[in-house]
Amino acid sequence: WQHNVVTTLTLLNAMRDNEVKNLVFSSTAATYGEPDQVPITEDMPTQPTNPYGATKLAIDYMITSFAHAYGLGATSLRYFNVAGAYGNIGENREVETHLIPIVLQVALGHRDKIFMFGDDWDTADGTPVRDYIHIRDLADAHVLALESNESGSHRIYNLGSGDGYSVKQVIEMCRKVTGHDIPAEVAPRRAGDPATLIASSEKIKRGLGWNPTRTDLETIVTDAWNFTRQLGDKAHSAKRA
Repeated sequence: WQHNVVTTLTLLNAMRDNEVKNLVFSSTAATYGEPDQVPITEDMPTQPTNPYGATKLAIDYMITSFAHAYGLGATSLRYFNVAGAYGNIGENREVETHLIPIVLQVALGHRDKIFMFGDDWDTADGTPVRDYIHIRDLADAHVLALESNESGSHRIYNLGSGDGYSVKQVIEMCRKVTGHDIPAEVAPRRAGDPATLIASSEKIKRGLGWNPTRTDLETIVTDAWNFTRQLGDKAHSAKRA
């Protein structure tokens, strides 16, 4: 709450004081919580099941208030699972939490195995299902939003591919793309995880003309793998030096 809500309120006040009136906010599908149906549309109830989703939803409410009170032009983009890479731009964190980069770290030998958090979910293969969106498609949506914001208006759009892939499907695709045997082990469920999150992005397609072109899982994993191997090569070269 301190990092997300308090600091964003500080930012919004600073924007107001300096007459900066154009904002694109990285919101999240976690604002919806466990949906009653999929794909998820923007008019569905917001019932977050964890603090991350709750704080992002609070920020969405704040942005709406600032738009009405001070003429802010804003768009909240509710990301589903962002993945892939674009050239030499990709995911490289000290502590990685996203599924695809973690699985690829196993393929590189940086981890012994991948943990699947529960295999008894109400899904086709028992593992959670998520909607993966390529980072380049996500970037395109940001540009469209930034260039079309209107004073006093706060729009909310979902960003996803509209397709859902399970944890097991992601692991299998990573095995196919990398050619590596990736050991996987079932671990206990994590509190607050929904079984299925799949987006409907029809609203932003109609409203802004967004047209994602990298929606298939193999493209997403292949781009992420190419980037991950670059990191591995750089790390190897650094050790040799």
